Amino acid sequence: MAEEETGKRKFDLRTALTGRDSGQSVLSFPSGHLIYSQGDPADAAFFVESGHVKIASLTPSGKEAVVAIRRSGEFFGTRCLVGKRMGFASALTACSLIRLSLPALVRLLRGNPDFAVAFATHLVDQSVRDQANIVDNLTNSAEKRLARLLLRLADGADDDGIAISAPLNQSFLANMVGTTRSRISFFMNEFRRRGLIEYDRQGRVRVHNSLRKALLNE
Repeated sequence: MAEEETGKRKFDLRTALTGRDSGQSVLSFPSGHLIYSQGDPADAAFFVESGHVKIASLTPSGKEAVVAIRRSGEFFGTRCLVGKRMGFASALTACSLIRLSLPALVRLLRGNPDFAVAFATHLVDQSVRDQANIVDNLTNSAEKRLARLLLRLADGADDDGIAISAPLNQSFLANMVGTTRSRISFFMNEFRRRGLIEYDRQGRVRVHNSLRKALLNE
């Protein structure tokens, strides 16, 4: 995720994100920790070194709408370049982040042309993926949307399976997929019955690559 093409070579965004330069710092958060709140001053952007971060918004009635999940190699909080926080961010799993203050990010964009091009390309790619997820939510069945979400959370699942690094609450999955908890429970049990995932009562999930194959064969 962190490598973007600039001309004929790839520029690794991580090389400019040491976490030690002025305006950069490395932060670690446990699962569930609030990173920033909706309406906070937008004074920094974040780069995910490891883990998953939930980006969400609260409606006036207090209902939470999950907008996106950011994972290793992705940025979030980049609206600091244009305005205030329109949503909040929290650690979906234990995560390690690099925080870039707004002045530090602007210095990188102005002083490092390769970083500027790679960063812009990354944001466009990220926007395309977000739009694809919106289309997916509008056009695919709830079962397929859940399968795609599990695969995103267990990025890199192989034949041995990848364990998602935090227990998954069915309310969260229902919110992300746009269906009811009872439907999520039905689909998760069905995936488990077919050997596509391992899933226990504590919400611990292990995703097998067979889930990806089943999704592609539909």
